[in-house]
Amino acid sequence: MENQNRKPIIAITCGDINGIGIEVIIKSLSDNRMLDYCTPIIFCNNHVISFYNKLIPESHFNFFILKDLNKPNTKQVNVYNCWTNEIKVQPGELNEIGGQYALISIQKAVEALMNKQVDSIVTAPIHKQNIQSKDFNFTGHTPYFKNEFNASEVLMILFADKLKVALLSEHIPLKDISNHLTQKLFLSKINLLNQSLKEDFNINIPKIAVLGLNPHAGDKGLVGKEEIEIIIPAIQEAKNNMLVYGPYSADGFFAHSHFKEFDAVLAMYHDQGLIPFKTLYANEGVNFTAGLPIVRTSPDHGTAFDIAGKNLADHHSFLQAIFENIEIQNNRINYMEMHMNPLKKLSAKVLYNAIDE
Repeated sequence: MENQNRKPIIAITCGDINGIGIEVIIKSLSDNRMLDYCTPIIFCNNHVISFYNKLIPESHFNFFILKDLNKPNTKQVNVYNCWTNEIKVQPGELNEIGGQYALISIQKAVEALMNKQVDSIVTAPIHKQNIQSKDFNFTGHTPYFKNEFNASEVLMILFADKLKVALLSEHIPLKDISNHLTQKLFLSKINLLNQSLKEDFNINIPKIAVLGLNPHAGDKGLVGKEEIEIIIPAIQEAKNNMLVYGPYSADGFFAHSHFKEFDAVLAMYHDQGLIPFKTLYANEGVNFTAGLPIVRTSPDHGTAFDIAGKNLADHHSFLQAIFENIEIQNNRINYMEMHMNPLKKLSAKVLYNAIDE
């Protein structure tokens, strides 16, 4: 951890062992050139990895069974056995075993993060139903990591190419979104987004668009009051510290590609942001959790039980999640160096004032 010039050590969780997670991990790490950029440690079991490796005839995937997390093999992909008992892998099956061992993988990887034995984490997909237990009473990875690392606020950001979509609310019922939305929550999320764009994505003066909650962004109160009563006042307050615009009607905003004019978009709820994102960037997107002391990325897809074990899974989103994980780590180091240099901070402030005028 102290040597910033060495390759980052990345923990990779296996996700639901009956989903496509392990397949996309194997495909992503089959090219040995990946080892030029990072040292991967898969938190799983070598027999489960071998099971899926045999289902991918074109794979040239080899691995090293790691027994001591403090001594990873930097010339091979490492597999750390999180469990030793034999379990039955059933691709495509939604069962208790899939969730149970997905959680064990996450827990062991988080423990390694806490002990500074790894630098960051890439998570394979879990199923939010079968992973539920006394140790995982959350709607997904994002709130789980918030709890584990005692983060005051976290933010889900999906990104690919020129589009970054952040979600003010994540996995909550549509009927509850209006009650969930407050100025305090809005300001907390947009401040975190603004900071993450600077620190994690190397954007000195971010320009952020905000979507309205209601159709036509409320149409001046005709189809909803949330824009007038909550969103617009919150935007006005946020303008004191950042470049933020809106609220925009979501349909026209994406239909006319207005997102290309901004560094990020804050959507009010899950489907409002993710439907256009996944329509535009299927199999390319990366999910990033802003607000954590460590870097966590994941692919933008789920367990895909319908194609599990059939060698049909597209691994490009997972591969991108690994590369972006490395990039964000580098950006954080560069930001810290800039933050410690008052001359660089001054130039950014002058630029902000010039743009804001």
